[in-house]
Amino acid sequence: MSAIKPPLPSPSPEVGAAGETPVSLLEIFITFLIIGGISFGGGVVAYLRNALVVQKAWLDEEEFLTALEISQALPGLNATNMSVIVGDRLRGPVGAIVGFLGMTLPGGLLVFVLGIVYVSNHGNPTMHSILAGIGAAAVGLLAAVTVQIGHKQLEHLREILLILITVVMVSFLHVSLVLVLLTVLPLALFIYRPGRGEAGEP
Repeated sequence: MSAIKPPLPSPSPEVGAAGETPVSLLEIFITFLIIGGISFGGGVVAYLRNALVVQKAWLDEEEFLTALEISQALPGLNATNMSVIVGDRLRGPVGAIVGFLGMTLPGGLLVFVLGIVYVSNHGNPTMHSILAGIGAAAVGLLAAVTVQIGHKQLEHLREILLILITVVMVSFLHVSLVLVLLTVLPLALFIYRPGRGEAGEP
């Protein structure tokens, strides 16, 4: 768990993310439409990072991590929360709406179609094999992006211990996520309280 970071700065819609011409609403919509259409499960974080940081350069690594942490702390899906945060940062409330629509439209349509297909083929072994393959791909993508951006969260012993405590409680002890948050979050807030360094040192 990383130190508490300040909210993302919000460029003026007239100026744009790079301080030059504003990003068009159509570009925001198409970018999130593509992400929503080709990403799978937890692997969406990898697609978000590749599109927003590597390809478009709308965010740098630190800003992406901050937006991701905010998205994870809010109710709802991380991907849709990210689309709202980034869309608002680039073009204000209208950009947030456009980003949200772009992200959710492909998934909504695909779930509707695949739901019909699954109901009519749920007993087919091929269908179960396809779903297992998609699940494996999502795990692989999530692992890849964890390695890419997670190294910044593993620089100090206290951060590693917080991660290990969370993994043990969730994966091995099967503690409710609510109880894990109520246990680990106060500890993390104390370690990274204002006035402390990145590693929790004065």
